[in-house]
Amino acid sequence: MKIRLLVLSMAFASAFTGAAIAMTKAEYNTQKDTIKTQYKAAKDKCDDLKANAKDVCVLQAKGTDKVARAELEAQYEPSARHTQKAAMVKGDAAYDVAREKCDDLSGNAKDVCIKDAKVAHTQAKNEAKMSKVSTTSSSTATNQVADVKKDAMADERQALYK
Repeated sequence: MKIRLLVLSMAFASAFTGAAIAMTKAEYNTQKDTIKTQYKAAKDKCDDLKANAKDVCVLQAKGTDKVARAELEAQYEPSARHTQKAAMVKGDAAYDVAREKCDDLSGNAKDVCIKDAKVAHTQAKNEAKMSKVSTTSSSTATNQVADVKKDAMADERQALYK
């Protein structure tokens, strides 16, 4: 009797947890409109700025918008592909902003700044690849994880070397 009660309570708990995570089409559209409004507000704040500060602000607004949209897709249609795409978009947005911030610098400092941005971008891409492979539930997943880790380390070493 206790086992049945325990199983029944676990079933109800998991059913309600799934319902709380699921997103309806109406909620999705509402979130999409909210993201659009937030983007317009963030972009409007950039109008008062000048030169590179304005460029950085606009890229931050665009990056935030892209990341929010990718995360919304990952919530609406959960999958390893959407999760990886959201992680890639985050890395790309951070890279674009970092590169634009480097434009304020000159000479060797600018070169170092760009190289640091590339290293961070490479690491973000590798983490995104790892997240997709680690969520895969196949018998060859351990081999794939090992291969991706090996490639990721090689990419990071090369980026750090440069």
